[in-house]
Order: sequence, then structure tokens, then C-alpha cells
Amino acid sequence: MPTAIVVGSGPNGLAAAVTLAKAGVGVTVLEAHDTIGGGTRTSELTVPGLLHDHCSAVHPMGVASPFMRGADLTSYGVTWRYPDVDLAHPLDGGRAGVMVQDLEETRALLGADGDAWARLFGPIADAFDDLAEDLMGPILHVPHHPVHLARFGLRALLPASTVARRWKTDEARALYAGAAAHAFFPLHRPTSSAIGTMLLAVGHRFGWPVPEGGSARITDALAAIVVEHGGRIETGVRVRSLDDLPPTDVVILDLAPAGVVEVAGDRLPRRVRRAYERYRHGPGAFKLDLAVQGGIPWTNEHARRAGTVHLGGRFEEIAEAEVDIQRGRMPARPYVLLSQQYVADPTRSVGDLHPVWAYAHVPTGYDGDASEAIIAQIERFAPGVRDRIVAQVTTTTSAWEDYNPNYVGGDIVTGANDERQVLFRPRLALDPYATGIPGVFICSAATPPGAGVHGMGGANAAASALQHLR
Repeated sequence: MPTAIVVGSGPNGLAAAVTLAKAGVGVTVLEAHDTIGGGTRTSELTVPGLLHDHCSAVHPMGVASPFMRGADLTSYGVTWRYPDVDLAHPLDGGRAGVMVQDLEETRALLGADGDAWARLFGPIADAFDDLAEDLMGPILHVPHHPVHLARFGLRALLPASTVARRWKTDEARALYAGAAAHAFFPLHRPTSSAIGTMLLAVGHRFGWPVPEGGSARITDALAAIVVEHGGRIETGVRVRSLDDLPPTDVVILDLAPAGVVEVAGDRLPRRVRRAYERYRHGPGAFKLDLAVQGGIPWTNEHARRAGTVHLGGRFEEIAEAEVDIQRGRMPARPYVLLSQQYVADPTRSVGDLHPVWAYAHVPTGYDGDASEAIIAQIERFAPGVRDRIVAQVTTTTSAWEDYNPNYVGGDIVTGANDERQVLFRPRLALDPYATGIPGVFICSAATPPGAGVHGMGGANAAASALQHLR
């Protein structure tokens, strides 16, 4: 039996381990922390019994991912829960842009811009099952579905600000801006539309669900599959060098490029090491977990039923805030991504006390306290929320890096989504998972297709490793 060691137990590391174990490889997963999961952990952060996700919270890519769908997580304890409203983007005056999974209902909710919205996202959503084969791997490949890929690619290369011109209302433009801002990248730059367009199309195809009981249920399911197929998982083992590892046929590293350089050192070919050292990280996140009595009193009724709420006002406000953080300035009104998973999954709450998950985009390495800025953005669209906050816990950019060394400077998506890296990460190569060291591969969110709990980076790296073994 060939053997493999996977360093790191985030969703990509576990996906690599699952793929290898199912192929008959003897797999050992090594995790530095006492608990596995990377960004996919859940615990009682504020009040006993209240379940807060540590990093990943809502999972459109989890249900859309070919790997996750093939893994059949529901057979291992994952139950997907869907909110009535997938996404709301409140505006001043009680208005909001609203997306639900049903495209026709979203068309009606967006009024004058509904038809234009449906013309853009309908064809992509309809073709997404085919598109996933091309979008969820390296850019440099022979397309499986070239027509669908070309249509998506032509839009994805555009700036989000260009795509947004097709809509006239603040509601539709803001709804799109909030999704595009997931890239942590200025909305006027080329390729800034790629991630938002994909997330919204996936929302219309699969919805934006949460796993009942917290994101850690995904981790538990993947770990159970590894063990079922003969793999082992060891915690509290920090790997500082490849030389620390016992002899094995394959090593897969769920590490950022800087972490690969740290553990591989001079064993990396010079050109690969230079590429990893040049790899760029993006802005940071400042997270605020809240315990809120009675939930958030949103002025807009759709926001009260939404699993995800984007805060930041009109398109222009969000665009300005994203430019600020890119330039190292903390915006007075930052873009805030907020999840109220309890509206779909009441098991997260204790009676009428509910967990609220939120983070603001901040400059990389930001050492200030963004708590007040986040609460002010919530209060802007939900007056009176301050009086309902029972407890709160913050995660600063430095705390993110302590929590997961892949999150350099608080960069929870493990790499800047600039024009080059959104296409070619972590380096320009036919096999971006190969490190140049025979039998050693990288599988973190720094590899295609990037961040998100979809496991495809790990599955793709494992496929490269299996090819090496053959």
C-alpha cells in the first residue's frame, strides 16, 4: 500500500485525505492544533450553548462542489438547512436588495432590474453543473465545456463596476456589490466580478445553506470518511520541516505558500521558491461574534429572514471602502459580511438568545478595534440592536494568524484576488499543486479554485498525487 501524509486538517487537507484514502492510499493527517478543521470549526464563543462558527459560516460552494457532492456528506451527519431568504443587502430608508434561490422570485423582488438580473444569472445557474468541471480546477486545461466557460469567462474578467452598469436601481447594484466584495479586491479592477458572479449564480442553482449544528459538522463528516477508509488523524503535531516526517510516498501540504517555503526550505526548486515568496496576501478581516437577545431588529423585513446579510450601503460606498482597505486605510463605514445562521438552524440558539457572526474588511495587519464600526453598520439598518447585545467576542487580524498561520495579516482567503492570482495561483504552472519536489504537493486555498469550503483544492492536489504514484 502506498502511503501519504497530509499536513493540515482544513477542508482542503481533509478533502485530499478523503480522496487518497478512497483510492487505497494509507493516509495520516497531521494537525498542529488540538482540534481539526482549520477555518471550519464551531464552538461556544460567547454564551454557553450558543454555537458560533469560527471562520466559514454559509456554504453555497459546499453544496455546489463536485467533491462535496461526491463525498455524500449527508450520510455522515451533515444536514443542510436553508433560510427563507438567502441574501439581503439593506439600504437606508428600509429598502433592500434581496436574493432567494428561486430566480423568478428574485426577479420579482428586484422590480425594474429583475429581468436584467435574470438574464445574467439564469444561464450561468442553469449551466453551473457543467461549468464546475472547468471552474473548480486549474485555469490552464483543455475545457470540458468550452462554450459555457467562454460565456462565464468573458463576464468574470470584467470589473464589477462594469457589470453593475446593467442595473439601474440601488437595490440590484448593491446586492451585486456585496457579493463581489467577497473577493477583498477593489470593484473597479479587472476580474473583480468573477467571485461575486459565481456566488450569486450558485445561489440561484443551489442556495446559500448552513449545516445544522455548525460548520464543524462538515469537518466531522470528512474526518469520519478518512477514518472509515483506514486513514489516521493526529492532532497536536506541528510540522516545522519535511525532515520531521517519516518516510512516505506522498506529502500534501494544506499550507499557504510561505508555510511551504518554511517547511520545505532549500528542497524547493529555486523558481518555485521565488514564486512562493512573491505570492501576495490581501486585506484582513476583523471578526465580531455577538450574542443577541431576540435577534437583530432589521428595518427591512426580508433581512430578518435572511441567512446572510451584506452591510455597506450603496454600490459606490462599498467600492470606496474596498479601495480604502487596499490602500491601508480603515474606512469609517467598512463593508461587513454578517450571518445569522439561526434563522435556518435554530439549534445554534439558546431560547431567544441568538448567535450573530460578522466580520469587517480591514487593511492587512490592522491593529485597531473595528468592533464599533461593525456595530454601527448593523445599527444603521437595525436601530436598537445595541440594546440587545448580551455578549461579544472579537478576532483581530493578528488573532486570525495565530488561529491559522495561512491567514497572513488576517487574510482569511489565503491570498490576494488580484488580476494575476485570481487566474494563476499560487504560481503559473500546468500543475499548480506540484511544488517541484517529487511527491510533495500544496493544497491550501492558495491553490485553484481559491477560498471557500468546497474541498476542491485538496481533491485536485490528491489527483495530482495519485498521478505521481502511478
